[in-house]
Amino acid sequence: MDVIIQSNAEMAARAAADLVARALADKPDLRLGLATGCTMESVYDQLVRKHQEEGLDFSRCRTFNLDEYVGLAATNPGSYHHFMRERFFNLVNIDPAHTHLPDGMASDLTAESQRYENLIALNGGIDLQLLGIGLNGHVGFNEPLSAFRSRTRMVTLSRMTRSQNAPLFPNPQQVPRRAITMGVETILEARSCVLLATGTDKAEIVARAIEGPMTAMVPATALQLHPACTIVLDEEAAARLRETDHYQRMSPVPNEPAKNSPGILENNENQPRPARPSETHLAGKS
Repeated sequence: MDVIIQSNAEMAARAAADLVARALADKPDLRLGLATGCTMESVYDQLVRKHQEEGLDFSRCRTFNLDEYVGLAATNPGSYHHFMRERFFNLVNIDPAHTHLPDGMASDLTAESQRYENLIALNGGIDLQLLGIGLNGHVGFNEPLSAFRSRTRMVTLSRMTRSQNAPLFPNPQQVPRRAITMGVETILEARSCVLLATGTDKAEIVARAIEGPMTAMVPATALQLHPACTIVLDEEAAARLRETDHYQRMSPVPNEPAKNSPGILENNENQPRPARPSETHLAGKS
């Protein structure tokens, strides 16, 4: 696990966007897993800027979002379909047919979850998964006590998550109580992961996720199993880490010239996926 600490939130978002951009430049047909939420807005702003000013090309990229609320149509302003169109898809040259999110309006949520798993597999799996982290340690909408072997499924959102997302809705009572999310194991099967966290309010959960014991109570701790995971933080989010000197010594500088981004695997279609949790010893962090 690489940990990159930047001085402020803007620089952290820029570093995360640089990792995505470098992976896309190395592999133009990148299968990119995407996240939503306030933390991601700055990342998408940076990627849009890179497209408009530097010619970053998304025309061959295929995207798969982590999650979507149950009961919200794609046209609903609170839906992640709407968020992604307004913040990213409509502003770059990606083919709309290559953008994928779970259908929160599906009549059979179990069948929709399986369809989404199959879609990811049929496209060869995810090359790079972009992640945020919730105040309770969720990744995607994998709330505390989510099994590390979990797959895409319908989940009930915790009170903390609904409260955290309430500012994105006109009325807190409008925050949906359920969602479809990629599972923890689905996320771990991505060939590489980039998690961005900023702000003082994320400091405690970031420390638990990176340096704490692995536990289903903090689903993000599962990323300790991943062989190609990069955590990008600002100084505020990194404030409670104990081993900052180690991270600063070991982590590459995100803007330095290099063929591959830190934590991004070689551009190789035959590259095996990361081992599943049951196939990996639970000891130690890289």
